[in-house]
Amino acid sequence: MINKVVADAQAALQGIEDGMTLMLGGFGLCGIPENAIQELLRRGVRELTCISNNAGVDDFGIGLLLQTKQVKKMISSYVGENAEFERQLLSGELEVELIPQGTLAERIRAGGAGIPAFFTPAGYGTEVGEGKESREFYGKMYLMETWLKADYAFVKAWKGDTAGNLIYKGTARNFNPMMATAGKITVAEVEELVPAGELDPNEIHTPGIFVQRIFEGKNYEKRIEQRTVRAVAAG
Repeated sequence: MINKVVADAQAALQGIEDGMTLMLGGFGLCGIPENAIQELLRRGVRELTCISNNAGVDDFGIGLLLQTKQVKKMISSYVGENAEFERQLLSGELEVELIPQGTLAERIRAGGAGIPAFFTPAGYGTEVGEGKESREFYGKMYLMETWLKADYAFVKAWKGDTAGNLIYKGTARNFNPMMATAGKITVAEVEELVPAGELDPNEIHTPGIFVQRIFEGKNYEKRIEQRTVRAVAAG
């Protein structure tokens, strides 16, 4: 069995160059590839196109790459937690393609499945549909959307094995599994790395066939994007 383990994020990001298109998994700040983002910062690669559900926050996640002006274009569905993103968008410093969240997910899934285009009703009659082909099916109008693929896909999993099989936990399953299928090179960072054969095949979310490099990450912060608390009455 092929061993896909590399030592760390530095080894995992070999080959990253300016101008590449990257997918970065996660939802909000949950399940994001924290180690890969730190290595992108360290390397200083620029002119990146980043495909992600969101743009992180000002001081964490993809927000760190925005602070250093390493991102040329963001392809996302929700960007409301990042003031620097807003500033760069309004000043014309950052190209942005906003996509309905379900359409974003399906475009990524289509890229991984080898489906170049599909039709969806989301966005028809709005700015999202400008310049796109539309067609009527069964009395309803649909937009044609095309697949999304990337030079590198960076995903974060709870557990993985040396063959690249991955198990995600909770909300981390929102975008990581589909992005893992849509990168020319998929890099997985995991909290726990185990020998091949140790994971229950029935629990694997991403088969190792989609993963080219895997490493055990470290120093995960796992920040909460919006902390909500309630007062507890004194007993």
